[in-house]
Amino acid sequence: MTNLLLHGIDVPSNVRHDNTLARPLRDWGPKERVDVIVTNPPFGGMEEDGIESNYPAEFRTRETADLFLVLLMKLLKPGGRAGLVLPDGTLFGEGVKTRIKEALLTECNLHTIVRLPNGVFNPYTAIRTNLLFFTKGAPTTHVWYYEHPYPPGAKSYNKGKPIRIEEFEAERAWWGDEKDGFKSRVENEQAWRVSIDQIKAGNFNLDLKNPHHPDTGPGDVDHLLPEYEKLLAQIAATRAALKQELHHALTATAGTAE
Repeated sequence: MTNLLLHGIDVPSNVRHDNTLARPLRDWGPKERVDVIVTNPPFGGMEEDGIESNYPAEFRTRETADLFLVLLMKLLKPGGRAGLVLPDGTLFGEGVKTRIKEALLTECNLHTIVRLPNGVFNPYTAIRTNLLFFTKGAPTTHVWYYEHPYPPGAKSYNKGKPIRIEEFEAERAWWGDEKDGFKSRVENEQAWRVSIDQIKAGNFNLDLKNPHHPDTGPGDVDHLLPEYEKLLAQIAATRAALKQELHHALTATAGTAE
C-alpha cells in the first residue's frame, strides 16, 4: 500500500489483491490473452499447498517463478511478446524445470537472454537473475546471450548505487530488429549465440557461460593453500575466543547463583 501511495495511487480501486497462480490454467480463455507481457514475477519462494494442482501434471511445482513462466506461455496471443526476470535456478534446473524449458523452446522463440551481474536486487535478494525475451508461435532455433557488465569502477550494486537504465544503452545499440531475425547482431566480448541443437544436447540447460571469458579454473594451489590455512587459523582463534567468553559467562552465572 505504501508503494502505491508513493507512486500517486491514493485509491487503488482498480488494483486487485489476489494470487494469479490460484486460478486454474485451463480457466484462462482466448479473450484474456494479450500481445505483450513485461513482468518481474516473484522468485525464490514456494507456493502454498494445492496451488500446483491448478497446472498440468508435467508442470506441477511449488516454485513461484516456474509456474509464472507456464502462465505467461498460456496468456500470450500467437505472435505475442514477453520480457521477464528469472533467476539462474530456472536456467540450469532439471526435472519439472526441464519440461517447462522444453515447452518454452518448442512453443516460443526464446531469442535473447540478458545475463545480469550479481547484486541487481540487493538488499532484497542475492539471487542471480536474467532477462528473458521470447515471442510465442514459432520454435526457437538459436538463443542470443548478452552478458551485462558492471559499469566502470563498480563491483556490485546496492540500495545507494542501484543498476541504472542508462547502463543498457549497449544492449539497445546491439539489439537489432526481430522482424529480420536480428540479422544485424554480431558476437562480441559480451554477446554470443547458441543453437537449439546444443541446448537440447545439454538437456535444455540454459545456464551457459560466456565463451569469450573462459573459466580460469579453481586457481593456483600455491596461492590458495596459504589462504586456506589463514582461514583455518582465524576460525580456530574465533572458536577459542567464543569458548573463553562462554566460560566467563558460565562462571559469573554460577557465582551469582551461589
